[in-house]
Amino acid sequence: MTATVTAPASDALKQQLGRVGVLYGGASAEREVSLQSGQAVINALRASAVEVIGIDTQSQVIEQLREIQPDRVFIALHGAGGEDGRIQALLEFLDIPFTGSGVQASALAMDKLRCKQLWRGIGLPTPDFMVLNEHGNWQQVLAQLGGEVMVKPSCEGSSIGMAKVDSAAQLQQAYAEARPFDRSVFAERVVKGAEYTVSIVGRQVLPAIRLETDNRFYDYEAKYLADDTRYFCPCGLAADKEQALAEIALEAFDSLGCEGWGRVDFMADSEDNFYLLEVNTVPGLTSHSLVPMAAQARGISFEQLVLTIVADTLKEPAASRPM
Repeated sequence: MTATVTAPASDALKQQLGRVGVLYGGASAEREVSLQSGQAVINALRASAVEVIGIDTQSQVIEQLREIQPDRVFIALHGAGGEDGRIQALLEFLDIPFTGSGVQASALAMDKLRCKQLWRGIGLPTPDFMVLNEHGNWQQVLAQLGGEVMVKPSCEGSSIGMAKVDSAAQLQQAYAEARPFDRSVFAERVVKGAEYTVSIVGRQVLPAIRLETDNRFYDYEAKYLADDTRYFCPCGLAADKEQALAEIALEAFDSLGCEGWGRVDFMADSEDNFYLLEVNTVPGLTSHSLVPMAAQARGISFEQLVLTIVADTLKEPAASRPM
């Protein structure tokens, strides 16, 4: 288990970290969230007296990295180009240590469909699903998946392109609206119960959070804009159930080869059986975000959390991570 770093950073740690570049912004559909996350990380590192420079990756990434020459990088990019292994591959090529998972794990975790296929193959619980295409029998899909489904682009985050539907006409429309976000779109059986999320930082599983929203589901608005989304930590589960949830989260995280930090999302049915939805390898770090909330419940400040994540880059050079 990685020890949690205390803030402010010691002189020895500051010297080890050197200049930290924070990659944020980018050009994905999650750019605005990434800008918020990145600025929060920059502020936290400055508060810890760490030398830090923000790098908006919307353009000229290589040129900026070569000019700034960071000793290591905190990746605060969400969505395509940030969580899918591409920026990780570039950083490995440039031999710059970075936070979070490597190329292969990032690419796999970004693809919700492939994750579900892997979990199904190794016996981890995930809701039933079907891959959609424009020639599909919409009514048959609904019937096979219980009459109500979530439609999801495989490789988008922050609930972008997702919809909850219960009719053939809605399903067809939801597919058409999701298709521009990704060539692969699937329908997932709706599990009717509580929603949970489990954060992992340096092998430490943080307290689970239960989420409630008055929206149709935990969508982009509920995640980042609404002030009435409800978060429960402690989550209300019995100790043995929360332990089981933590164990499944870590197993799912490890099954993808993830490293450093991340967040695992679940649905539970009425009998508290847990079903994996996805793993986020670069979760949000905004004022509404869940990893900082879980860390706070464990007595870890935001500054300590950020230092712990970036200090994990000291354990080995990025180039030695498995591709």
